[in-house]
Amino acid sequence: MFKQFGKSDTSKPAANVVGMDAASAASKVTSNALRSLATTDKELSDRLDLKSRLHEALLERLNLSVIDKVATEELRREVASLVQTVLAEEKRPMRTEDFKLIVDELMDEVLGYGPLEPLLADPTVNDILVNSHANVYVERFGVLERTNVRFRDERHLLRIIDKIVSQIGRRVDESQPWVDARLPDGSRVNAIIRPCAIDGPSLSIRKFSKKPLLLEKMIELNSISEEAAALLRALVEARMNILISGGTGSGKTTLLNAMSRSINESERIVTIEDAAELQLQQEHVVRLETRPPSPNGTGAIFQRDLVKNALRMRPDRIIVGEVRGAETFDMLQAMNTGHDGSMTTVHANTARDALSRIEQMVSMLGLDLPLSAIRSQIASGIHVIVQLNRLSDGNRKVMSVSEITGMEGTTITMQDIFVFKKEGKGENGEVLGKFMATGMRPKCAEQLLAAGVDLGQTNFLTRGA
Repeated sequence: MFKQFGKSDTSKPAANVVGMDAASAASKVTSNALRSLATTDKELSDRLDLKSRLHEALLERLNLSVIDKVATEELRREVASLVQTVLAEEKRPMRTEDFKLIVDELMDEVLGYGPLEPLLADPTVNDILVNSHANVYVERFGVLERTNVRFRDERHLLRIIDKIVSQIGRRVDESQPWVDARLPDGSRVNAIIRPCAIDGPSLSIRKFSKKPLLLEKMIELNSISEEAAALLRALVEARMNILISGGTGSGKTTLLNAMSRSINESERIVTIEDAAELQLQQEHVVRLETRPPSPNGTGAIFQRDLVKNALRMRPDRIIVGEVRGAETFDMLQAMNTGHDGSMTTVHANTARDALSRIEQMVSMLGLDLPLSAIRSQIASGIHVIVQLNRLSDGNRKVMSVSEITGMEGTTITMQDIFVFKKEGKGENGEVLGKFMATGMRPKCAEQLLAAGVDLGQTNFLTRGA
């Protein structure tokens, strides 16, 4: 399985330097962070140079064609043996703790995503933002901070990007210098390289929790009130069509995942996404994903194609990860032709802006539909808009739950059921405010009752939550 590792004795178990049990894995990130803080630029440069040489030697001596068939601990022993050999040849002493760390990093290079692995393993990191091979930022608790993580050079970063995108059959090169992809856990990835990225390759990773966030947890985090959450559950159970609106990083997909938990297990769900990232827990789910064009520009499959195909798959519900183009019209058609309970997301700053964006995307199709017809389709197809915002303190909140009530002339009418009312800022810069019911009882209350969901009148009384 392996090529010969030079003169090293691979049968020797490096007991004091090899192995890392699952319990210690959680402390790996903290250890790396503390070490990075205490490392000078020269030491960091020397370390990267050593790791680069070790990695090149490793690639030369490992049989990469069977690497996925080798037990992790066996590979770790081989890596440790190589490191011992190189250090002995260079007469370079190294502490046991540093030795373990370099072996871990080499394992990450071979099996994972190199310098990104500690950040991917850190549960406090929400976003990983690589601006160039030497500049890596993360977002923790809504705040951006620079890390001491870096890649060896631009070529090293490009190799990691290629490893990520090639795993799902995508590509990124000069002819197609940007790509949307995903990690095996569903984390969202965007990469862009030269010539579009002037200062070198840029990589953005939106991490997804292994345990999807529930509405109960969102209540605990004060992202939504109990009454509003109860209404959202009821809307899903009653098969109302829901549009989730918000800006970048506001938590649209997270909320969609949380709301989907209320879908009955007996229903057949078809999901449609550019890069599959939804984490639905039901058993009867069919996941569809778009495909980019081949190098010769053919073979592309767009969301609109998948929405049309989904209509022939006998779905009880259709969930589109995000509408951003021609598929918007087909999604509206599905909502208006018996596929109740459909859900999707859209980028917009307010609920009213969300309606404008939907209207614009349908108009761009060039179908020569009158504006009144488009708005009528929107008003009859979408029942509720949930607006999310990412506030200045980094917290994400549901800002409003609004019901579309119909048309007045050529204007779509809405009423807010729940809103988040801002009340200034605290001493530490946190946004203060409270969730409030507006006192408006939703017109769909009768439909909720017919579906066996009775929220009662008290949920909609005007008061802070």
